[in-house]
Amino acid sequence: MKQSETLVRVRYKDTDQMGVVYYANYFVWFEVGRTDFLREFGMSYKDLEQNELFLPVIEAYCKYKNPARYDDPLKVITRLQFLQEVRLGFQYEIVHADSGERLAQGETAHAFVNKAGKPVVLRKQNPFLCRILKDQVQEKEI
Repeated sequence: MKQSETLVRVRYKDTDQMGVVYYANYFVWFEVGRTDFLREFGMSYKDLEQNELFLPVIEAYCKYKNPARYDDPLKVITRLQFLQEVRLGFQYEIVHADSGERLAQGETAHAFVNKAGKPVVLRKQNPFLCRILKDQVQEKEI
């Protein structure tokens, strides 16, 4: 299964009063990783939306292992976890880019919907993207 790697750096505004990254920022970095993953395989979120295909988050999970702190360089590793007719899911791992220490791991699930928010079948709405994603997922469920 292929993966995408994105580098981010913890900004001061990302930390809380205890000097560690505020928990919700991990979900922001998941989005950055997911966006880069799609871009690396030939389709940006902007392209999807111009083709009236949207990917709202319908589930999200994060397990925090070790804290990230201000100015830490982080690597967001993103993998496509599953692909179904009207859904797809991603796995994420956030590691300290210098030490390799695992900081967090998580998952998100998304629905394929049109501009009106109605579910659409990916292979009918965007066969090109469907083929690309099928090649990236280990268990081809679609």
